[in-house]
Amino acid sequence: MKRIFEIIASIALLLILSPVILITGLLVRIFLGSPIIFFQIRPGKDCKPFKLLKFRTMTNEHNEEGNLLPNEMRKTKFGKLLRSTSLDELPELINIIKGDMSFVGPRPLRMEYIQHYTGNQIRRHEVKPGITGWAQVNGRNAISFTERFKMDIWYVDNKSFLLNMKILFLTVIKVLKRENTEGELLNNKPFDGTN
Repeated sequence: MKRIFEIIASIALLLILSPVILITGLLVRIFLGSPIIFFQIRPGKDCKPFKLLKFRTMTNEHNEEGNLLPNEMRKTKFGKLLRSTSLDELPELINIIKGDMSFVGPRPLRMEYIQHYTGNQIRRHEVKPGITGWAQVNGRNAISFTERFKMDIWYVDNKSFLLNMKILFLTVIKVLKRENTEGELLNNKPFDGTN
């Protein structure tokens, strides 16, 4: 029933939000260029890789050697606006339809982080990753990896329909208030098992 609900809800949201999605895509094309959609391989349930879809929020500028410039140099005001309003996350509705993600669950992080997880931390992959989650409504980018993973495991152990509804409600409030949406994680460093 949950899977059917998520498919129907995702399709409905894509239709309802289609004007917003089209306008956002057009603005991404104007301000950041092509491609409009950015994808990255992320670990899903049981660490199975999938393509996470998002609107681009950074330019594709390269240095003289042809390498991408650091993230901080490729960020723009428009890209920061997309992140702070969570509009960059809208293409993830397609990930839900495909079965890669759920509305609620631990956020999918980088593939290379898997090698650094403890036996307990990797339990965050016992469920599908989500567009939002318990850690997102309890700090999001203002908490450390360690804190985030503790919340992810708490969610895995306590997930329920009512908890999911609570998280979705709190997510809407957080997005409207634009709380803890700027920047990367608190320590602004990739996870290496110590942070």
